Amino acid sequence: MARTRRTLLLFVVVAAVLALTAAFLVYQKFWRHGPVTSDQPPGSGAVQSGSASAPLPPQQPDVPKLPETPPYDFSQPVPEGEPVDNSYFDDAAFVGDSRTDGFMLYSGIGTGDNLSANGVSIFKLADRKSLVIDGEKYTALEALSLKEYGKVYIALGVNELGYNNDKGYYNKFCAAIDEIRRVQPNAVIYIQGLIPVNEEQYLASTGHDYLTNDHLRVYNQLMQQVAEEKQVAYVNVYEAFADETGSLPEEDSRDGVHLHKESCQRWLEYLKTHTVEFDTLYPDGPPAVETPDAAPAGPDTSIADGSGQG
Repeated sequence: MARTRRTLLLFVVVAAVLALTAAFLVYQKFWRHGPVTSDQPPGSGAVQSGSASAPLPPQQPDVPKLPETPPYDFSQPVPEGEPVDNSYFDDAAFVGDSRTDGFMLYSGIGTGDNLSANGVSIFKLADRKSLVIDGEKYTALEALSLKEYGKVYIALGVNELGYNNDKGYYNKFCAAIDEIRRVQPNAVIYIQGLIPVNEEQYLASTGHDYLTNDHLRVYNQLMQQVAEEKQVAYVNVYEAFADETGSLPEEDSRDGVHLHKESCQRWLEYLKTHTVEFDTLYPDGPPAVETPDAAPAGPDTSIADGSGQG
């Protein structure tokens, strides 16, 4: 009898141990880690029994967005900034008339390529072979294609002031910018506004009265429109020289048009404080070169109509 009780007691103890073991396993599987169902694969929130808990990804801090840089406003002149030194112009080409030639000679710039020529005008820029390089004759636009430039400065208009063809001037300027961009796609193109003239000095020097600041300011407005349409930089050099009447002061010139050495130096200082980077103008790359429409032919260039003045 006593033996039967011991056997029964042993059976009860073994059953209790088995029950506790089963309960522990159930706890491990369902209560600690949660059940795994067919709709919730491992790794999607529930973890299979016996595996380590999946670590949560680190939470990224909120990074404030930087304000976007507004696009360059081509309708406005290049704003004043910190001055550059003369080495900025090492990879520059200067296209213009005798005023630009004087600038290259007397401003103290000491660098850059002088592609100017006396008497040249926007109407003849594409076909007048006024430059001699290594014994060969070139137009200014042809000369621009001989090497790569980082900047191209263009200043033309004084020789055209005697013409009554503002539309032709605008169209020819647009066509010139297209050609310059075609041969120099990575250059900053600067259109320089015309420096005023001194009408009284010019009349006394030549006997002609067709160079007027009223017409010159119209040309400057046209060049600003070209800059906006073609998306190039306009440099308002006019403001560095015009007096209270909008005229070139007498002390700046001997003949009302061409500048003294000190005035050429002031011109350079203005350019040095009015520069803009290529990436600022074209963060997404420069605009495509357009195929220009047939522009009206400009008037012939001759001394009689003022072509020899600049």
